[in-house]
Amino acid sequence: MTLALDPAAQDLLFREAHTVNAFTDEPVSEEQVQAIYDLVKYAPTAFNQSPLRIVLVRSAEARERLVPHMAEGNQPKTASAPLVAILAADNEFHEELPALFPHAPQIKDVFFSERGTREQAAGFNASLQAGYFIVGIRAAGLAAGPMTGFDPAGVQKEFLDDDHTPLMIINIGKPGEDAWKPRSPRLDFDQVVTTV
Repeated sequence: MTLALDPAAQDLLFREAHTVNAFTDEPVSEEQVQAIYDLVKYAPTAFNQSPLRIVLVRSAEARERLVPHMAEGNQPKTASAPLVAILAADNEFHEELPALFPHAPQIKDVFFSERGTREQAAGFNASLQAGYFIVGIRAAGLAAGPMTGFDPAGVQKEFLDDDHTPLMIINIGKPGEDAWKPRSPRLDFDQVVTTV
């Protein structure tokens, strides 16, 4: 059985895509990011809660505030990437549910009145959206360098508020020279899938 997606698109989005550690200095435009979001906003989330929030770090001043919160090995590439995105979960996503889930607006209070429940749901569903965001970056012909090596409390204090939990940081741009390491092995189908 073959996939419906063109083989070249399969390569672009998956087989030939790598986590990138070095970028050219070609800028990433606001229009490119808008196009990425307009594609990936259709990612599935429970009750269409859509809790992902994105902070684009463009200015030199903002970059200087971010880099010290990155793990040492992630600092140089974050300092030099054309664009950096902080991906966060909005723990108050439920305020948008009457608009996002209009056929059952009571869901906001029935399921998400407790902060702990919202934090768990926001973290899981925003992580789903983050995976789609990475694929969207690739679909735009750009490369992504997603990282979880950073100080979450420091990034939250510097760029977010108590209602937003940082999940990952993604460097975005065109791959530069020696942009990636050789691909690491992956598990085979029969190591992952069990039929019952």
